[in-house]
Amino acid sequence: MELDPIRLRLLKELQRAKTDLKHASLAIGRNAAYLQQFVYRGSPRTLSDDVREKLAALLGIEPSVLRHKHQPPRKLRSDVGAQRGVVRRGPTRGFAEIAEIDVRASAGAGALNEGLEQASHTWLLPDTLVRYELRAQPQQLRIITIDGDSMEPVLSSGDRILVDTSQRVPVPPGIFVVWDGMGLVAKRAEHVPNSDPPRIVIKSQNPEYTTYERAADEVNIVGRVIWAARRV
Repeated sequence: MELDPIRLRLLKELQRAKTDLKHASLAIGRNAAYLQQFVYRGSPRTLSDDVREKLAALLGIEPSVLRHKHQPPRKLRSDVGAQRGVVRRGPTRGFAEIAEIDVRASAGAGALNEGLEQASHTWLLPDTLVRYELRAQPQQLRIITIDGDSMEPVLSSGDRILVDTSQRVPVPPGIFVVWDGMGLVAKRAEHVPNSDPPRIVIKSQNPEYTTYERAADEVNIVGRVIWAARRV
């Protein structure tokens, strides 16, 4: 994406302060990839007031320096969405719209935060199922497809999973979608008790794959897997 003046200014101020996107993200209480995604993936499109204030304090600038006067254009305009087969409909009573993201064709973890603007398809799930059975908010949910056998037999290649992007801390342990620097993968993640700095164990269900540990600030957890579906 082409960087707008606010994103360019942020990079300039980080350079002046002799820090980088990762360390600034952690300093303001966000995950290590937060500002990387903001600058280069366009997610979020603009910085919230609290993020601007924390960055301004960190960099010694006024918060207004990082405020967009106008909303940046979305990654996909409606005509592009139409070319990809994304049909815009009004809300359907009794159903929640859930965006399905084709992560194999996406540019990175930020795609899961773009909602319907990045959707390859939109699913309609019963609102009562989403809100009361899954205890989730529709706007926080994304559907993606499993690619590979690392989570066999729990999850198989081709399964569709529902990811709650509001749940990004592996306590309690569970299956999470994780950006590993190469792509989005589904793995079991668990916090290492009493680790300082915090560390996370990442493991596959398939015993042919290696279990490994990472520092928490090295891992970008996108969301917890709360539901799965497969063809039988």
